[in-house]
Amino acid sequence: MRTESFKITIHMVSSLDGIIAKKDNSVSWFDTSDNYEKGVFGQNPEEFLKTIDCYVMGSRTYEHALQLSKSYGWAYGDTPTIVLTNRSLPIDRQNIEFYSGDLHKLVNERLIPKYKNVWLVGGAELAKDFIRLKLADEIRLSIIPIILGDGVQFFDQIGQEQALHLKDVTAYKTGVVELYYEIKKD
Repeated sequence: MRTESFKITIHMVSSLDGIIAKKDNSVSWFDTSDNYEKGVFGQNPEEFLKTIDCYVMGSRTYEHALQLSKSYGWAYGDTPTIVLTNRSLPIDRQNIEFYSGDLHKLVNERLIPKYKNVWLVGGAELAKDFIRLKLADEIRLSIIPIILGDGVQFFDQIGQEQALHLKDVTAYKTGVVELYYEIKKD
């Protein structure tokens, strides 16, 4: 049973052409030297990240995050993180747990009783599943000012129409634009 205070946010970073990952998994395209004069500075990242109770991600996103953590540190801090996988993967942090099974059961039995603000941070297939099953409440899409031309698409063949309600748009000094949508459940 969902409560008004519980929400699942799909958060994705993409290029203007909708690519969320290059085929070589490099992330250098995340860095932008663009300067948008009318943009705002982002809020304090540490303060904002404290509002997220739990992260959910797919196994490929987890493996990529592990690889990146060797150079940049673990991006998700000590926040509980649930990795959806059928594979046996390494755990190098106490706040990581694996889940395999029904997504409705995950949300209703594991997430709702423990958390209020859950962020699904990857990947594309998992995001599509949460949208198709009406489990996600909102989408926050940060668009980096670049066209990549090739790679993993965020919404590639989702297979259904989904109405959204624009809640906010923020343009940052870096040229990154964040679109904040509520997913309509009608």
